[in-house]
Amino acid sequence: MEKFLHIEYNGPILEITLDRPKANAINAELSRKMGEVFAEFRDNDDLKVAILTGAGSKFFCAGWDLNSVAEGEEYTGDFGEGGFGGFPEMHNLLKPVICAVNGYAIGAGFEMLLNADLIVASEQAQFWLPEAQVGVAPDIGTFVLPKIMPRQKAMEILLTGKRLSAAELQDLGIVNEVCAHGEVMETARALARRVLLSAPLSVAAIKEVRHATQTLSFEECYADLRAHKWPHFKKMLESSDATEGAIAFQEGREPVWKGA
Repeated sequence: MEKFLHIEYNGPILEITLDRPKANAINAELSRKMGEVFAEFRDNDDLKVAILTGAGSKFFCAGWDLNSVAEGEEYTGDFGEGGFGGFPEMHNLLKPVICAVNGYAIGAGFEMLLNADLIVASEQAQFWLPEAQVGVAPDIGTFVLPKIMPRQKAMEILLTGKRLSAAELQDLGIVNEVCAHGEVMETARALARRVLLSAPLSVAAIKEVRHATQTLSFEECYADLRAHKWPHFKKMLESSDATEGAIAFQEGREPVWKGA
């Protein structure tokens, strides 16, 4: 499976390229390997941001490999620690994942984007969920889309398999940046460098709290904050980095984050 994943280390940025011709579709075995890669990213203190993209110029990811489905691979089978695509269900991954969408994101290849932290997309990228037209229903898409966009728009996407452009998803607040077709990775790297300006402990705290509070009311969020239920948030508040930013601003210099 390593031959279907190209891994590059760009300083603190991990770059993962999905390269499984013809359409970068993912089966359970490849998904488990992607989970291993994202677990290594999670556990490596020298790595701060991951970028996932697809090889070629046409497909980011065509989703679940239908050939594997036809051969008996189960819809709710073992896709690895982080779920389909390696990261969407890895809730202890407290580092940002940027998806650089270079082409078509279809089915589960679209759905896994919904759990990315940031998305940049080629102006030629297209996104759609064809599951209902092939006899199943989207899972992540059904869980997430009606919560993050107008319900009727989400239902149109889910029920009809309507294709959306990168610009349309940017208008809906799902894609962060749309760029020229050949500039997806450079745009993603620029976004990663902006993230790297933030304190790593702050980034981890933000990801921890986002996950922990998805179903909580405002009052419940503050109750959990005051009860110190978020260990990474507490660690961030008690760190030297929590004062370094203010000191650096006062001294007119860039902060030096120690992660402690």
